Amino acid sequence: MAFVRDKKEERTGFQSSSPLLKNIDNRCDFVMVYGLNDTSADRIRAHKDAGYVIHFMTGIAWGHYTDYLYGEYDGTNHWDEAQQDRFGNLIVHGKDVPYMVPTVAFADYLSIKLRAIVDAGAEAIHVEEPEFWDRGGYSPAFKREYELYYKEPWTAPHESVDAKYKSGKLKAYLYTRTIDRVSSSLKEYAKVKYGRDLRFYVPTHSLINYTQWKIVSPEGKLSDIPGVDGCIAQVWTGTAREENWFDGVFRERTFETAYLEYGVMQELVKGTGRTMWFLHDPIEDNPVFDWNDYRKNYFCTVAASLLHPKVNKYEICPWPNRVFNDAYPKGSPEAELIPEDYETILNNTFNTLGTLEEANEPLLRVGILVGDCQLYQREYPDCCFTEKAKEIVGTVLKDDKELIERFRNELFNGSEDKELMLRFMSSNAFPAFYSLALPLLKYGIAVRPVLLDNMRRYAGYLNDYDMLLMSYEYMKPDYPDINNSIAAWVREGGQLIYAGDGTDPFNDISSWWTGKYPGPAEHLFSMLEIPFDEDKAIYNCGKGTVSYIKKNPCIFSYSKNNADILRELFLEAARRKGHEPEFSNNLVIQRGNYIIASVMDESINDEPLVFTGLFADMFSADFEITTEKVLYPGDRAMLQELTKVKDYEIIGSSVRVNEVTVYDNKVTLRTEGAEMRRANLRIKLPFVPEKATINGKEADISYDTLSRTALITFCNVTGERKIIIE
Repeated sequence: MAFVRDKKEERTGFQSSSPLLKNIDNRCDFVMVYGLNDTSADRIRAHKDAGYVIHFMTGIAWGHYTDYLYGEYDGTNHWDEAQQDRFGNLIVHGKDVPYMVPTVAFADYLSIKLRAIVDAGAEAIHVEEPEFWDRGGYSPAFKREYELYYKEPWTAPHESVDAKYKSGKLKAYLYTRTIDRVSSSLKEYAKVKYGRDLRFYVPTHSLINYTQWKIVSPEGKLSDIPGVDGCIAQVWTGTAREENWFDGVFRERTFETAYLEYGVMQELVKGTGRTMWFLHDPIEDNPVFDWNDYRKNYFCTVAASLLHPKVNKYEICPWPNRVFNDAYPKGSPEAELIPEDYETILNNTFNTLGTLEEANEPLLRVGILVGDCQLYQREYPDCCFTEKAKEIVGTVLKDDKELIERFRNELFNGSEDKELMLRFMSSNAFPAFYSLALPLLKYGIAVRPVLLDNMRRYAGYLNDYDMLLMSYEYMKPDYPDINNSIAAWVREGGQLIYAGDGTDPFNDISSWWTGKYPGPAEHLFSMLEIPFDEDKAIYNCGKGTVSYIKKNPCIFSYSKNNADILRELFLEAARRKGHEPEFSNNLVIQRGNYIIASVMDESINDEPLVFTGLFADMFSADFEITTEKVLYPGDRAMLQELTKVKDYEIIGSSVRVNEVTVYDNKVTLRTEGAEMRRANLRIKLPFVPEKATINGKEADISYDTLSRTALITFCNVTGERKIIIE
């Protein structure tokens, strides 16, 4: 833990398309200058002159690429490469900003355009959000790509499960190809022309969120691209507040959803040496909420990310200009600029995040298998329904109150309406996954998504897990040796819990199990040499165990009683291996001097979690000293244990500390940071300070005798400042 560090560590950064304004110039390590236009080089130069490590970011699925679309670039109109739905509607991000079918021509266009960014001196390039909408796949360019890839005529994705699935796989391939082509081209250009190694990153939403929002993207496949040096996990309130089902209730669960999203993102770089930054956003894209909502959900996401101990780099803010200079709720007569204490707390957190170190994993390591393949079967084609096609396409659950009530009144009460189950499965709530995850996570089990195809990429990938939950109802493995890897892991002592009834229509796609097994689950159980013909069973298998329940995993979200079925199966399996997991309403982790904790509602009980000792509250404006911290359901905390802090160490700071010098009962600090109304710096001292000055002017200072810490409070201005405590 150190507040004084080298910017070359690149632990913290932000993305910005605006000039470097004084109140967003927070002096983090790097800046991702955003947007490919005539001002890019000037903005790069301005941020570089200010001392930031320079990265550059642009979209790879969409952007202001009108010179390409209208043929100014190469004399060819490229609007036929815009994504389209089955009704001929363009899928757009804004005026003249369609989501693109990533053709070879488009990849080469980006490669040429981005050379100017390399020329301008950027050390790294980020191409964000490779997104192909599930409802797309009908544009002329996509039809051409389909025929080239599959060597057969294009088939409309809504006509069969096979066409739907093949369309999804092609979409992921096209963005994999584009990222590979652009990254290798630009790296070669930088090396040949300047003799320098350009780094290349992909900021992307999580596999969980893209599954919910029905967007195909190469998530795990990013690991297969040699030119990719890492990713940014684009997880924030806007993704994590997507509603889901638990105990028969459909609502936002921002902390739990964010926890699962961050969890799957770290799997993209696990064991590779590549870099992962976790993103947080102090607000979100939707401007209709107030500051209380933004603040509450921001700390849900921060706490969720910190509970994953193998990542310690962060994008501290996308678009800081809109955080510190816009009023919310937008359009409301009550709209206001950021409150002073939230402004201070954010700057506190930005600086604290740069001090995090890695930590150990939980004792019982529990995973849920997920994979890119789940993106290929998010909507069921027309043949699965008797209703009119227009009535089933693009169902957005949260906007369909009547359908929600049908789920509650019919499906949850025993209806076997297959079409209603398919609607439930394909809703934005992604219930098949959350039905496995939330019953354990809500009861204090640190469950984490595990990438299916990583078993093929890395030897011993599953060895980091003691227990795995899985279902092939919402995904299908691309290769049979994935099942072989699972079976080998079980025989070596792993514990597998499987849920599924084999009724998913996507079992009928043309794949490696076709004509040999009804679906991939039957192949898995043949590899395990376990009978798969009972409603519920648990077997020993080698040194491990296999438990299964022949039900659609969605049932575990219907009610608490149904969730208890899964928890009981989990406990029975764990006990067979000598584990005795304890359910609780909280998750807690120790990272160096820091304790991070979250207490969840809808859990086994509503009891508060109490910490006693001597702490600084890192989520408070002044790093409040406390000897007892009580957390109730819905509360999150980050506490610093002051008994572990040495004299003259920084406890917390709203500004960046570049240097600490100690001599003869005097401490000198050199700092710099954003312009803010109230900044705080707390430091541990072996003496009672008489005064503090900032650039020669006396500053407010107070001393806490219990913690032996001094708090200096001041109005900050940009530029270096010299603080003397004596």
